[in-house]
Amino acid sequence: MKRLVTPAIALAALTALALPAAADAKTEAYVQKNASEVLASLNDPSLNADERTKKFNAYMDEFTDMKAVANFAIGKYARRFTEAELADYQKVFREYALAVYENELDAYRGEAVVVKDSVDRSDTDSIVNTVIRRDDGKDMDVRWRVLLRKGQYQVVDVALNLDGNLIWLGIEQRAQFLALLDRTNGSAQALIDKIQGMTQKLENEKRT
Repeated sequence: MKRLVTPAIALAALTALALPAAADAKTEAYVQKNASEVLASLNDPSLNADERTKKFNAYMDEFTDMKAVANFAIGKYARRFTEAELADYQKVFREYALAVYENELDAYRGEAVVVKDSVDRSDTDSIVNTVIRRDDGKDMDVRWRVLLRKGQYQVVDVALNLDGNLIWLGIEQRAQFLALLDRTNGSAQALIDKIQGMTQKLENEKRT
């Protein structure tokens, strides 16, 4: 899967992370527990491929606020889509996001998740830096942006270190999606069709 990191994406990611480090034990413990459960779902020997995907998706739905990530990715257009268009878009975005996460994390299933540190952006907004350990030494850096809302933690974006580049799903897709919407006069259907094609490509890669 070809990945393009634009200067805007890189700047946004750096801005999000270039903040004073602070200890946030509760947030780190939340990520440690839930990230470990997510990865364990990918390595459950009692499940077939479809069952494993279903369990993984259920964990990610609980762990991650997919609607928040989806709405962030289309910026101002979240207010311009009709209610039905927004619901359809959120549905296909969720399917795509889960496919991306499963596709990338699957190579590391069953390995240990280790929290390295965290960065507090505010009292209710933190980034937790983790590493997924592998026996062959090919560890993977994963960063989780976590918000505290009404006493509940929720992940609103995940960054994976892919091919040496730190990719935040929400930030990367925002640049691509806004460019497409600007070109198509805000066509929700054009965006939905594009995302469905991206998801299908991931599914095809998974089967090969």
